[in-house]
Amino acid sequence: MNYKGIQLPHRFFADFIFFEKIILEVKGVNGIHDEHVAQAINYLKVSKNQVALIVNFGEPKLTFKRITL
Repeated sequence: MNYKGIQLPHRFFADFIFFEKIILEVKGVNGIHDEHVAQAINYLKVSKNQVALIVNFGEPKLTFKRITL
């Protein structure tokens, strides 16, 4: 993986990627937290995609957050 001209020693593994454009991160926790958003932003930057969805099934009602760059 290459980011800003630097070869990264590790790879990222998004939960799902749809249409080679949308990253979907599935969570099962009590709330979508800042670290989940930061993870999605990092995935977007590395993959050069522009849309990520964080979907959380860990609460009584499904919650989600859309992240765009």
